[in-house]
Amino acid sequence: MANTKVILIGVGGATCSGKTTLAKHLRTILPNSVIVHQDDFAPPQELIPIHPVYNVQDWDSPENAIDWRRFSQFLEKVKQDGKMPLDHISHDPLNEQREFPIDPECYAKWRSHFEEVERRGREDHGIEITWALVDGFLLYWDQESMDQLDIRIFLRVQHDTLKERRRERDYYIAAQPNSDGSIWRDPPLYWEHIVWPGYVAAHKDMFENGDVESGRPTGDKMRGMLVLENAKMSTTDVVNRCCEEIAEFQAFPQKRNSRHHEP
Repeated sequence: MANTKVILIGVGGATCSGKTTLAKHLRTILPNSVIVHQDDFAPPQELIPIHPVYNVQDWDSPENAIDWRRFSQFLEKVKQDGKMPLDHISHDPLNEQREFPIDPECYAKWRSHFEEVERRGREDHGIEITWALVDGFLLYWDQESMDQLDIRIFLRVQHDTLKERRRERDYYIAAQPNSDGSIWRDPPLYWEHIVWPGYVAAHKDMFENGDVESGRPTGDKMRGMLVLENAKMSTTDVVNRCCEEIAEFQAFPQKRNSRHHEP
């Protein structure tokens, strides 16, 4: 009987950076793969604090936006079992998303490559590979959760582009609808007062001089992380570069004198 090996792939970035779209493309390419959406681990609405200055609920502060203990324990469970718990319900299907297709040739090339990786793992090493894509806007803030990720990808998009994308998003459903049955819509100036400052606070230690827009990646957190300027690349190029990164990961022991498999 084959042993299960679960490889956790982090796909992080600001809200509206394209991380969920990327994760879904990778899920179609990687055989036997699942997505863990970090947004599903937001605390209940009544536990989200009121911002002391702007008097609105702050869903973006790194400390409070995610139930970090529950999120970390969930990743541990997925890492052990290679499956999503049966009682886990994601709210992601309730959110509308625009389609950003990729070239069929890119999909076919990488799907074939990873099917071969899966076959070699099963037949040559007795290993069943599961790929778990972990998508989150605060994915690299909590060290305990971050340490569980085998591959780390970060999408960096400039302030003005993110702001415009957020403005175009009509609504957003967090861990659960509001108590009155409504859905979340940003209050006036929520981007300026809450979203962007929260993003900077969570990621300033990842870039030189705290410059999250143009600073060079720096520090221990960034070691081995793939940083992509997402808005400057086509969706196909982003997917292709991520697949190259994933393909370099040693999913199982390499045979002595074996040649590296190229897609």
